[in-house]
Amino acid sequence: MSTINQTLFSRASAEVIDLHRFFVDWFVAARADTVDFARFERAMGDGLSMITPDGHVLDRAAVVDHVRSSRAICDDGFAISIEDIRPGWHDADTIVVFYVEAQLRAGKHSRRQSSAVFTTSSSAPNGVEWRHLHETWLQVPES
Repeated sequence: MSTINQTLFSRASAEVIDLHRFFVDWFVAARADTVDFARFERAMGDGLSMITPDGHVLDRAAVVDHVRSSRAICDDGFAISIEDIRPGWHDADTIVVFYVEAQLRAGKHSRRQSSAVFTTSSSAPNGVEWRHLHETWLQVPES
Protein backbone atom coordinates (compact mmCIF):
# COMPACT_ATOMS: atom_id res chain seq x y z
CA MET A 1 0.00 0.00 0.00
CA SER A 2 1.37 3.41 -0.88
CA THR A 3 2.10 6.04 1.77
CA ILE A 4 -0.94 8.17 0.95
CA ASN A 5 -3.23 5.13 1.07
CA GLN A 6 -1.66 4.03 4.36
CA THR A 7 -2.62 7.47 5.68
CA LEU A 8 -6.15 7.01 4.31
CA PHE A 9 -6.38 3.58 5.96
CA SER A 10 -5.14 5.05 9.27
CA ARG A 11 -7.78 7.79 9.14
CA ALA A 12 -10.55 5.34 8.25
CA SER A 13 -9.48 2.94 11.02
CA ALA A 14 -9.47 5.77 13.55
CA GLU A 15 -12.93 6.79 12.35
CA VAL A 16 -14.31 3.26 12.83
CA ILE A 17 -12.97 3.14 16.39
CA ASP A 18 -13.97 6.72 17.27
CA LEU A 19 -17.49 6.39 15.88
CA HIS A 20 -18.12 3.24 17.90
CA ARG A 21 -16.88 5.05 21.03
CA PHE A 22 -19.43 7.75 20.16
CA PHE A 23 -22.14 5.06 19.94
CA VAL A 24 -21.33 3.72 23.39
CA ASP A 25 -21.42 7.20 24.90
CA TRP A 26 -24.61 8.16 22.98
CA PHE A 27 -26.48 4.95 23.80
CA VAL A 28 -25.50 4.66 27.49
CA ALA A 29 -27.99 6.70 29.53
CA ALA A 30 -25.43 7.81 32.11
CA ARG A 31 -23.19 9.40 29.43
CA ALA A 32 -25.59 10.55 26.71
CA ASP A 33 -25.79 14.15 27.94
CA THR A 34 -22.04 14.62 27.39
CA VAL A 35 -22.07 13.71 23.67
CA ASP A 36 -22.15 16.08 20.70
CA PHE A 37 -24.50 14.52 18.12
CA ALA A 38 -23.13 16.84 15.42
CA ARG A 39 -19.96 14.70 15.42
CA PHE A 40 -22.02 11.79 14.09
CA GLU A 41 -23.76 13.90 11.45
CA ARG A 42 -20.44 15.34 10.18
CA ALA A 43 -19.09 11.81 9.67
CA MET A 44 -22.07 10.59 7.62
CA GLY A 45 -21.47 11.53 3.98
CA ASP A 46 -24.08 12.70 1.52
CA GLY A 47 -25.73 9.74 -0.15
CA LEU A 48 -24.75 7.38 2.69
CA SER A 49 -26.34 3.95 2.45
CA MET A 50 -26.38 1.15 4.99
CA ILE A 51 -27.35 -2.49 4.82
CA THR A 52 -28.24 -3.68 8.31
CA PRO A 53 -27.37 -7.19 9.56
CA ASP A 54 -31.03 -8.12 8.92
CA GLY A 55 -30.82 -7.00 5.28
CA HIS A 56 -32.68 -3.68 5.47
CA VAL A 57 -31.36 -0.91 3.23
CA LEU A 58 -31.28 2.53 4.88
CA ASP A 59 -30.44 5.93 3.45
CA ARG A 60 -28.57 8.67 5.30
CA ALA A 61 -31.72 10.24 6.75
CA ALA A 62 -32.93 6.91 8.15
CA VAL A 63 -29.52 6.13 9.69
CA VAL A 64 -29.26 9.58 11.30
CA ASP A 65 -32.86 9.41 12.57
CA HIS A 66 -32.34 5.93 14.01
CA VAL A 67 -29.19 6.90 15.87
CA ARG A 68 -30.70 10.18 17.09
CA SER A 69 -33.79 8.39 18.45
CA SER A 70 -31.67 5.69 20.15
CA ARG A 71 -30.06 8.13 22.60
CA ALA A 72 -29.72 6.78 26.17
CA ILE A 73 -31.39 3.41 25.47
CA CYS A 74 -28.71 1.25 27.11
CA ASP A 75 -27.41 0.69 30.62
CA ASP A 76 -23.78 0.96 31.74
CA GLY A 77 -23.12 -2.64 30.67
CA PHE A 78 -23.33 -1.77 26.96
CA ALA A 79 -19.99 -2.19 25.20
CA ILE A 80 -18.62 -2.35 21.66
CA SER A 81 -15.23 -3.62 20.61
CA ILE A 82 -13.76 -3.41 17.12
CA GLU A 83 -11.60 -6.29 15.91
CA ASP A 84 -9.64 -7.27 12.82
CA ILE A 85 -9.60 -3.94 10.98
CA ARG A 86 -8.07 -4.38 7.55
CA PRO A 87 -8.02 -2.49 4.26
CA GLY A 88 -9.79 -3.56 1.10
CA TRP A 89 -9.91 -1.86 -2.27
CA HIS A 90 -8.64 1.71 -2.33
CA ASP A 91 -7.52 4.57 -4.49
CA ALA A 92 -6.20 8.01 -3.62
CA ASP A 93 -9.45 9.28 -2.03
CA THR A 94 -11.59 6.20 -1.33
CA ILE A 95 -11.07 3.05 0.73
CA VAL A 96 -13.04 -0.01 1.75
CA VAL A 97 -12.36 -1.10 5.31
CA PHE A 98 -13.36 -4.46 6.82
CA TYR A 99 -13.83 -4.99 10.56
CA VAL A 100 -15.70 -7.08 13.10
CA GLU A 101 -17.95 -5.31 15.60
CA ALA A 102 -18.60 -7.17 18.85
CA GLN A 103 -21.34 -5.93 21.17
CA LEU A 104 -22.47 -6.66 24.69
CA ARG A 105 -25.99 -5.34 25.27
CA ALA A 106 -28.20 -6.28 28.21
CA GLY A 107 -25.83 -9.15 28.96
CA LYS A 108 -26.15 -10.60 25.43
CA HIS A 109 -23.25 -10.93 23.00
CA SER A 110 -23.38 -10.36 19.24
CA ARG A 111 -20.86 -10.00 16.45
CA ARG A 112 -21.13 -8.61 12.95
CA GLN A 113 -18.76 -8.49 9.99
CA SER A 114 -18.76 -5.04 8.47
CA SER A 115 -17.43 -3.44 5.33
CA ALA A 116 -17.42 0.33 5.02
CA VAL A 117 -16.58 2.68 2.19
CA PHE A 118 -14.89 5.96 3.16
CA THR A 119 -13.98 9.01 1.10
CA THR A 120 -11.75 11.87 2.13
CA SER A 121 -13.45 14.94 3.58
CA SER A 122 -11.75 17.88 5.24
CA SER A 123 -14.89 18.60 7.30
CA ALA A 124 -15.28 15.08 8.73
CA PRO A 125 -13.93 14.28 12.22
CA ASN A 126 -11.02 12.06 11.06
CA GLY A 127 -10.72 13.46 7.56
CA VAL A 128 -12.93 10.72 6.08
CA GLU A 129 -16.67 10.31 5.80
CA TRP A 130 -18.82 7.18 5.72
CA ARG A 131 -20.33 6.56 2.27
CA HIS A 132 -21.57 2.98 2.57
CA LEU A 133 -21.81 0.42 5.38
CA HIS A 134 -22.76 -3.26 5.08
CA GLU A 135 -23.15 -5.40 8.20
CA THR A 136 -23.70 -9.18 8.33
CA TRP A 137 -24.40 -11.25 11.43
CA LEU A 138 -21.59 -13.51 12.57
CA GLN A 139 -23.29 -14.08 15.92
CA VAL A 140 -26.91 -13.02 16.34
CA PRO A 141 -27.67 -11.58 19.81
CA GLU A 142 -28.15 -14.43 22.23
CA SER A 143 -31.70 -15.27 23.24
